[in-house]
Amino acid sequence: MSVSVPAAVLSAVLLLAACGGEAPAPKAAGKAAGAKAGAKGPEGKAGAPVPGPGGPVPARVAELAPQRVPIRLESVGQVEGSREVEVRARVAGIVLKRLYSEGELVKAGAPLFQIDPAPFEIAVAQVKAQLAQERARNEQARRESGRLKELAEQKAISQREYDDAISNLKLSEASIQVAENRVREAELNLSYTRVAAPLTGISGRAQRSEGSLVTTTDSLLTSISQIHPVWARFALAESDVAKLPGSRLGADAEVRLILGDGSRYPARGRINFSSSQVDARLGTRQMRAEFENTAGKLLPGQFVRVEVAVNRPQASFLVPQSAVLQNEKGHFVFTMDGENKAAVRPITVGEWVGDDWTVLSGLKPGDRVVLDNLFKMQPGVTVQPLAAGPAKP
Repeated sequence: MSVSVPAAVLSAVLLLAACGGEAPAPKAAGKAAGAKAGAKGPEGKAGAPVPGPGGPVPARVAELAPQRVPIRLESVGQVEGSREVEVRARVAGIVLKRLYSEGELVKAGAPLFQIDPAPFEIAVAQVKAQLAQERARNEQARRESGRLKELAEQKAISQREYDDAISNLKLSEASIQVAENRVREAELNLSYTRVAAPLTGISGRAQRSEGSLVTTTDSLLTSISQIHPVWARFALAESDVAKLPGSRLGADAEVRLILGDGSRYPARGRINFSSSQVDARLGTRQMRAEFENTAGKLLPGQFVRVEVAVNRPQASFLVPQSAVLQNEKGHFVFTMDGENKAAVRPITVGEWVGDDWTVLSGLKPGDRVVLDNLFKMQPGVTVQPLAAGPAKP
C-alpha cells in the first residue's frame, strides 16, 4: 500500500536538509533555561551571595552598653481636689438668696448664701438688753457695798450684812460675764446667717434653693473643691509594686499624667501618699500624687492615665523586641562570640520600653546580639555581621 505525504511537510524536510539544520532537542532547551535562571540568587537578585551549607549567615548585630533604664508603671487614675469641703449652714433658717454662680471659682471668704437674719438680730438685741440690766445691777451692788463698808468699820452694822453685800457684788460681776458671752454667741449666730466660702476652689451645685428651710441636722448647702494643687488617686497591683526598690513608691518617683485626648500634662507630680495596706479584693495598693494646677486644666472627677517612673538601682540593657525569643525555658537571645559563632544566651527581661525589652540579667557590656535573620540561627552557626553599633537607646 502506498502512503501519501503532504506537500507542506515534504517541503519543510527538504528545506532543513538543504540548510544543514537539525530540530532542537527539548531537554537541551530546558537546561539552557535553567542555566539562565541560575544566574540569579535565591532572592531573585543578580550577584547576591548564596550561602551554601555551613556558610556564614548574614544578620544585623548590635553591641550592647549598660544604661540606666527606669522602672515604668501605668495605671488609671482619677483627679480630686486637694481639699474638698462640704459647705453647711451653722444655724437654722430660711435661705433668702444664693450669692454665687454654681461651678465657678470662688475665693475664700466670698459669700455663698444668705439665711434670714431677722430672728438672730432680735436675739442679739435681747441679750444686749440683758447685759445692760446686769451692768446696772452691778453698779447698785458696788454702791451698796461701799456704804456698808463705812458702817461696818464704825461697827454700826453686823459683819454679816457687809459680807452679804460683797457677795452680791461678786455675783453681779459674774452675771455681767455671762451676759457678755451671750451677746457674743448671739452675734456669732447672726454672722452665720451669711454663709461664706471656707477656701478658694471650684463651687459645686447648690443643694438648697431660695425659700428652703435648713436645719442643723439637714444643713448641706453646697461643696467646694480646691483645685490648686490637685491630687490624682490611683492604684498599683501588688506584683508591680514588688518590682520597685524596697517595694514602695518614694517621693523621688516621677509621676506623669496623660489626659483623655492623649496629650501629656506638662507638670510633673510627686507622690504624697502610699498605702501600707493591700486591698484584699483587688490585690492593689492605693497611691496618690500631687500636681500643680494653676491653669485649672485638671478638674475633680476627671479620669487620667498615670505613668510612674522610678530609678532602677542597677544598670540594665535595652534589646529590640524582635531579637528576643522565647521557649519553654524562658526568654533568650542569640549572641556572637569572638569567632562570630552564634550562641544561645538565656536572659531575664523586665518591662517594655517603647520597642525594646529591658534585660535585667544574662547579658554583659560588649555583648553582640543578633537582631534579625533569626530563623536561620542555630548554636555554632557563623554569623556575617551586616551592621554593628550600640543598642537602640
